[in-house]
Amino acid sequence: MTICRSLITPCSEFFGSRSGRVAWMLFCAALLLWTPPVASAKSKRHHGPRPEPELKILDLKVSPNPYTISSGSLQFSALVQLPKELNGATLLEVSSFITSPSQNSLRFLTTRKPLEPHAASTDGAAPPQISVALTWDGLDQKKVASGAGLYHFEVRAKLLANGEKGPRTQMVAWPKRGTIEVK
Repeated sequence: MTICRSLITPCSEFFGSRSGRVAWMLFCAALLLWTPPVASAKSKRHHGPRPEPELKILDLKVSPNPYTISSGSLQFSALVQLPKELNGATLLEVSSFITSPSQNSLRFLTTRKPLEPHAASTDGAAPPQISVALTWDGLDQKKVASGAGLYHFEVRAKLLANGEKGPRTQMVAWPKRGTIEVK
């Protein structure tokens, strides 16, 4: 105990003086400036905007809008532009997710189309386009008629390739979103 006290006393006397406090502040400032940026708090790296994928939903038509459940079905017609090269993709999947404002009523629609390989155009010709239709019968996930209101939808397109454990996603298009008035 005596040894420790003899070591602590000179340090406390030194840092208690004006020159000791100045030395301590300079030491702390040097440590702050010396700390490498990697050791400081993690910050999110800011990248530029993501480039638009080659797979695109060029046009989306929803008819009829407003939609009356008793009048039949609602049609989502999407025009999808394929990339110049499929890179092994064999299926095009187009899906729509429809939700009510309360999130109590929802429905997921999907369709898959087999793709034929196409030659990559080198002469600047437009990439191939495929028209896909999804049909909603006005029923929710429990097969009960949806109530009236403003419903939100999101349509997505994906390119799938056959893998060892089934189809695997190769490329995803940016989604198209909108609303439907259901009466």
